[in-house]
Amino acid sequence: MNHRSLILRAALAALLLSFTACGKQPAKTAAAPGTPPPAASAVPGIESVDQKVSYGIGYNMGSSLGREKMVQVDKAAFLAGIEDGLAGAKTRIPDAEIEAAFTAMQQKVSTEMAAAAEKQLAACNDFLAKNKAKTGVTVTASGLQYEVLKSGTGPKPKTTDTVKVHYHGTLMDGTVFDSSVERNEPIEFAVTGVIPGWVEALQLMSVGDKWKLTIPPAIAYGPRATGKIPANSVLIFEVELLGIK
Repeated sequence: MNHRSLILRAALAALLLSFTACGKQPAKTAAAPGTPPPAASAVPGIESVDQKVSYGIGYNMGSSLGREKMVQVDKAAFLAGIEDGLAGAKTRIPDAEIEAAFTAMQQKVSTEMAAAAEKQLAACNDFLAKNKAKTGVTVTASGLQYEVLKSGTGPKPKTTDTVKVHYHGTLMDGTVFDSSVERNEPIEFAVTGVIPGWVEALQLMSVGDKWKLTIPPAIAYGPRATGKIPANSVLIFEVELLGIK
């Protein structure tokens, strides 16, 4: 992918973010009684729809770039690129140099991501080795580790079944990445519609069981980062099998 395509994708992503940002802003503290309402526009000159959309695009691009740790954004160079692009002007530096810079940055990002994934995998292997030595932890041939927290007496699901469960998922450091318990809403899904570690565990459980699952990366998401889950992560779940449909 060339640098122009990358720039276009970034601009389009920013535009999309600008349309959805309203629903993602932090909640604001309610104003005290008697406080006059804010002005329609806090910045003179931003009044029309085009102006507001333009500001939204710029704000979201700035926010995204501000969170990006891989690239140290030079504000002057960034603004110069925006101005020249909008004006349809010729680039101030040769295209070949821009292309080379993007290639170098992609290589840097790939190298740093690979190093982080390797470091994460080493930490996960250490965690798994210590966890399996704990009393009450069973380890299967796949590497799945589980601990029975509560025993049920119901039937075991088959691969053709749909189950209803409550679960609470965390990373090794305790970070919660997903939890039906916190949402107070059990979930239903096909036994085979989840990660391999879950598919295996569900078929071992009986309705009424509550287990703690410690799932190695190889039977979770592996080297692929997903949402709040970094690449090569051990996933820890407390799972309660509520029923089979």
